[in-house]
Amino acid sequence: MSVFVVTCSDSRDAARDESGQVLRSGLEEAGHTLAGYKVVKDEPDAIRAVLTEAAEAGARAVLFNGGTGIGRRDSTVETLRALFEKELPGFGEIFRMLSYEEIGSAAMLSRATAGTYKGMILFAMPGSPQAVKLALKALILPELGHLVRELTR
Repeated sequence: MSVFVVTCSDSRDAARDESGQVLRSGLEEAGHTLAGYKVVKDEPDAIRAVLTEAAEAGARAVLFNGGTGIGRRDSTVETLRALFEKELPGFGEIFRMLSYEEIGSAAMLSRATAGTYKGMILFAMPGSPQAVKLALKALILPELGHLVRELTR
């Protein structure tokens, strides 16, 4: 699968993006193609622009990390939900359940979500390395091929 990785952060850059590196490495180890990678500010215009870039690069999935909390600058979830053609609430529900097993009640702070947009599957997850490892290994990698196939039906 061709996958684009996006880190939404006002404080990180590519050199200090451990979570983006975890995602890129995990995808490549699983045999997926990296269509692109970018760190963008957690701003709606930047998020929409990187989605256009991902589509032009041929991505079938876009993995966002960061911007899913409850801080005043966290806008990734609102931006993506406004674009979703179909939302996949199970991703966020299961992610929070698995996260709860690891970190306890703080899991409720995550607004992880997923949905479809213009023939791509979009995932939004927290920006911590532990969170992206959990989402990638437990949820995204096991179902990525299946999800993309379903998009083409």
